Amino acid sequence: MYTTAATRHFSGTYAEARQKFLDAAAQCGAAVESFELEAHRGALGETLATDVACLGKPGAARLLIVSSGTHGPEGFCGSGCQIATLNDPDLLSRIDQAGIGLLLIHAVNPHGFSHLHRTNEDNVDLNRNHIDFDAPLPVNAAYSEVEPFVLPAHWPPTAVDLTAMSAYIEKHGMWAFRTAVSSGQYTSPQGVFYGGKAPSWSNRTMRGILRKYGANATHIGWIDVHTGLGPYGHGEKIYAGRNAAADLAQARAWWGLDVFAPFEGRSASVDVSGPVVSAVYDECPQASAALMGLEFGTLPDQEVMTRLRADTWLRRHPEAPAKQQRTIRRELREAFYCDNDEWKGMVLGQTRVVLLQTVQGLRSA
Repeated sequence: MYTTAATRHFSGTYAEARQKFLDAAAQCGAAVESFELEAHRGALGETLATDVACLGKPGAARLLIVSSGTHGPEGFCGSGCQIATLNDPDLLSRIDQAGIGLLLIHAVNPHGFSHLHRTNEDNVDLNRNHIDFDAPLPVNAAYSEVEPFVLPAHWPPTAVDLTAMSAYIEKHGMWAFRTAVSSGQYTSPQGVFYGGKAPSWSNRTMRGILRKYGANATHIGWIDVHTGLGPYGHGEKIYAGRNAAADLAQARAWWGLDVFAPFEGRSASVDVSGPVVSAVYDECPQASAALMGLEFGTLPDQEVMTRLRADTWLRRHPEAPAKQQRTIRRELREAFYCDNDEWKGMVLGQTRVVLLQTVQGLRSA
């Protein structure tokens, strides 16, 4: 198959993506550290790890973070963006000349990346897991009402299940339905968008990475790459920070007026509890942080949601026929990764612009 400049940075499996990332990091002299998920193996029997590559002056006051794979197969996109960055001498030179440290965090959720699950090894959605577990858990009272038809006994859903869903949406509205399903829930361990009962391995690992590499930072710009929401190939700039007017204003000053905040109701994403990037407030309290979820659209939103529900249903039903299992795995991968040159080119072009904007924002901070 012909390989274009865009496609060569992307991979077909987690194992391939990890090796490409480590090779690219070594070629440009990055300091690399690996954190292995020792209790589990990958889909191909491979080692699972979150790997970090650090470039620039150690302990730089201004730090640019790019993370990938928070939601498993979204890592195909984020990994490609990171590897492209490591193969971009002009961009790396600009970062270096600005005195900015670059920290690339590859495969936040290595288990989900390898096994093609959005959630981690315990069905925990990592973007709902970074909360204060010493405080009362967030309450999503509507979730228990929607779970019976969101995750029915049989897949695909029956006409009765679809009618129940339609009736709920007609009564409460699509936004209320999406919020009930996807904002995060802490009561159903085998349900969708489950936030967990305690900090996950990935949560603990990410916090350790932040404490080590962000200890001296006074300013942090963090881009967490995601897929699955919004129009095909468009990278929505989702504000991922706290609900503070000054922080949101800074994000829009850096990245433009097309930064959308979920709590304002105009984003493709609902407002969620416990995103990964929020850990920066706990682990690097000395730093001013600008946080973005860069979300690339793939398939229509409801199709993505249907495939995500199928993925969760399959976890509840490991006895499902092998053919159905393969179909659900393949369709989930396609929901979060468009394996074609057009989409990959759109992703890389928009990511590079966002990274340049972040460099300029950090330089002026």
